[in-house]
Amino acid sequence: MTLHITTPRLILLPGLACDAGMWQGQLTALPAHVVASVTDVHTRCASIETMASTLLAEQPGDLVLCGASMGGMLAMEVARQAPARIRGLALLGTSARPEDAATRALREAAIVLFEQGRMAEVLQANLPLAFDATRAADATLHQAYLGMIHRAGATQLVAQNRAVIGRPDALAHIGRLRCPVLVLCGETDQLTPVDRSRELAAAIPSAELALLPQCGHMLTMEQPAAVNARLLNWLTRFIPAD
Repeated sequence: MTLHITTPRLILLPGLACDAGMWQGQLTALPAHVVASVTDVHTRCASIETMASTLLAEQPGDLVLCGASMGGMLAMEVARQAPARIRGLALLGTSARPEDAATRALREAAIVLFEQGRMAEVLQANLPLAFDATRAADATLHQAYLGMIHRAGATQLVAQNRAVIGRPDALAHIGRLRCPVLVLCGETDQLTPVDRSRELAAAIPSAELALLPQCGHMLTMEQPAAVNARLLNWLTRFIPAD
């Protein structure tokens, strides 16, 4: 009798108000034998918990999840709901902590501005936080990022910020993870500081931590080659070439 082992599918989970555009540098670099897709459950569900249950319902079988920022929060919740189905987690520029009071106040203030039609003003003011200072004059990168957020629009920015505000405390369960975990972060990430990634890696017995120098929060767009090198090497243990 021949034993058939199903190769898990790779699911990419975008950050807040992001879409497949943030993964373009990775999608074009994946080898042909890797079956990958970008989920959009974050655009259709009101909470991290319902995003996770929806993803599990729509994506049968074993999964390898790669989530950035809010996508990492979602990936951890998927693993909590269905640990037996998760073969591996890559957590990029994310945090396991619940929302703190100071960050919640900032998000609530931004939500008010989004609802007032001042989205462009908020995005422009916060643009320097998305990337390392060495990218300050990279107009192409900035336009790609801002264009993606504008595609999401104010309604999605409001809804997804509220979902992040209400996210569960992943520190309460990530220590039980037994699948391999890659924690990847830009060393100059201002939105999710590197200490959050160190905390993640320390809390998960099976985690490995990698830091990218001169790289900010949007690491998949800012340093795609460096992200690809780490991610593709890690993926070989789950999705080997035939």
